[in-house]
Amino acid sequence: SRTMEAGSRFRCGLPALLVCVGFAAFVLGSAPALAQTYLGTAKPYAVLAGSAITCTTTATVTGDLGISPNNASSITGPCIINGVTNVAAAAAGAKTDLVTAYNSLAGQACNNNLTGQDLGGMLLNPGVYCFADSAQLTGTLTLDAQGNPDAVFIFQIGSTLTTASNAAVSVINGGVATGCGISWQIGSSATLGTGTDFEGNIVALSTITLNTGASVSPGRVLARNGAVTLDTGTVSALACIGYG
Repeated sequence: SRTMEAGSRFRCGLPALLVCVGFAAFVLGSAPALAQTYLGTAKPYAVLAGSAITCTTTATVTGDLGISPNNASSITGPCIINGVTNVAAAAAGAKTDLVTAYNSLAGQACNNNLTGQDLGGMLLNPGVYCFADSAQLTGTLTLDAQGNPDAVFIFQIGSTLTTASNAAVSVINGGVATGCGISWQIGSSATLGTGTDFEGNIVALSTITLNTGASVSPGRVLARNGAVTLDTGTVSALACIGYG
């Protein structure tokens, strides 16, 4: 079976608000809370980058968009932004909190090592999953919230995350905002293939690229140091931060 879970069973009673704004305070099995991850002032952002944000064709961002330390001249292309745009100093606090969130995610104890395996076709229960180096998603990854709308999934990826064309992340037995409790901590860069339907917060050290028609909803695209590139798709944090 490709079904996996952390500990004997995920048992957590977080308020939905905390998970949606990017907090991950949770209990795996009978263990005490492992740690807390706070997006803090980065929580309103659907897209946050360090060096550049490029919309190669029309892309829609629902939630705030920000870049720091670079400024507005580093945001190019026909982005449709349903939120506030903050640059340089205005986004500096969010960038600091993003670094804290990245480090906290990276520090979680890994319960399931998936190194060398393709995420496609897997059915995973809430928990912490890790890859020593790169991770690949071909086809559909199914995440079973097991009836808990506040379920937390953390993926720690040592280097790159790459999805094939038309790959997907699908959440079952959860709620509308369960995708907000999925975190992808990536040691270098993430590339979502054409038409990928993705969920969760992508928190990458370097760059994040969404190829033609790739979308992240619900979730966020947060690049600590590098650029974010979007091509026609959407990034929507609507379910996570209450826009609309």
